[in-house]
Order: sequence, then structure tokens, then C-alpha cells
Amino acid sequence: MTKENQFKRNGYIRFDLSALSNDPGQKNFLEIKEEFRRLPPDPYAQHLHRYRRYSRAIILPNSDQLIWLPETADENNQFYAEYFQGKYNPEYTDSYRRFPALSERIKSNHLLKDIILYDFKQTFWHEKDLILPIHVGVHFVKLQVDSPDQVGVSSPNCLHQDGETFTFAHLIHRQNAIGGVNVIAQPECAGKMPGDVLPESLHETFTLTKPLESYGVCDEKVSHYVSAIRQGDLPISGIRSMLLIDFLPTIISPGSATPCF
Repeated sequence: MTKENQFKRNGYIRFDLSALSNDPGQKNFLEIKEEFRRLPPDPYAQHLHRYRRYSRAIILPNSDQLIWLPETADENNQFYAEYFQGKYNPEYTDSYRRFPALSERIKSNHLLKDIILYDFKQTFWHEKDLILPIHVGVHFVKLQVDSPDQVGVSSPNCLHQDGETFTFAHLIHRQNAIGGVNVIAQPECAGKMPGDVLPESLHETFTLTKPLESYGVCDEKVSHYVSAIRQGDLPISGIRSMLLIDFLPTIISPGSATPCF
């Protein structure tokens, strides 16, 4: 069975992109790690030890052309992009969230572009969805806890769907972290915790541990979840850094995704 057929049948795939980062000295990968090191706190969850940047782009189908969309400057001349999930995030229902934008330097990173295009090539669409460019959302999200009493929590903190047609997740860095366990489940489990659903409703449970270990989901076919992290046994910060990439046709608004083909 091809990877595309597996993705269509199961609604999710797991894969490893470490081979993409084999540039001399891993310059591009180290540049991405540095962007994560400098992430600002998530303005909507500073008490949850979450750090974040977000930018938007479009892909021109059949051309491999990625074009970053312009961002907006706030009153302090800091650039941001707005993110909307409609009904799909119960913690921010029908709310726009304004996140600091990715740096201009990281937008020109060759490895980041390769990852985005690789993910896009795993997706499958109705022909009508490819009449116009495909919208791409790029999230840099880090959970970091600096003491045993802290807990780093993702949003939403339950099984959920995203509202985008496809979402891909790539581990960039994991250090001294306990938790961060991924769960893939049936779509009707959205809104619940994994422990509150029948075992037969859970497809797979796994933990990403290696750089660029990855997975992708077709939003209408599954729900997914990642558990919180805590600091491990070493006297250093517990960190889980994830690159998240989502795809959505531009003929509808984010937060109201069309079905997978």
C-alpha cells in the first residue's frame, strides 16, 4: 500500500524527515532550532509555559512555489499573524488569536521550505480545491518547564480536530521532558480526554523522541491529542519544540475546513 493510500485509509501517517536535514553542518536545521530558542511566550497562555510564533503562506499547486503572506504591524511595530479555528478549539471558540510572526530570516530557510513542500505532497484533494492556491499555516510551538512544579500544556488540552484539512507535526527538539505523548483517535472522540473514551476508539499512542520524527492527520478522519510535559530527572529545563504545518483550500475560510478527498 502506498503512503498516500495509507493516509487516505487511516486518516493519519507517521514518518521521519531526518534525511532532509543533511545539509553541510546541518546549518538550516540549527537555524530552525535557534528560532525555537528565541520564541516569545504565547500571549494567550503564559501561565501554561507555551511559546509560539505563527505565519501564513500559500502554495501554488503543481508548481512547488511557496509564497509567504504579509503580516500586520501592531502599535509597537511588532509583526503578527491572526489564527482562527472557528468551533474547533473549545478553549478559544470563534476567537481570533494574534501570534507574533516568524522571523524573515527563518522564512527563507531551505529546510523549512523542503518540509512544507514534502508535507504538501502527502496531501490529497478534490480537483476544485486546487483551482486556487492552498493556504499554509506554519506554527513554531515550544513547551518549556524550568522546575518540577511547572507543567507545559498544549491547546486544546483534549482530543480535538483543528479545522484545517490537513495538519502535520514535526519534532525539532526534545530535552529532559516527561510526557508529550501523542494519541490518535476516532473523530467522535473530539472534546474528550483519551482516558475517557473506549480503548477501541483509540488508533495509536506514541511519543516523538528524535529530531524530525513526524506525523500527519486528515482532519475529518481522526482526532488527536498530546499530553502535557513536566521536567525530567536532570536539573535542566524540560523542552518539547514542535513545527506544525496545516493546509487548507483558500476558497473557504480557516476554521471551516472542507472534507478530505
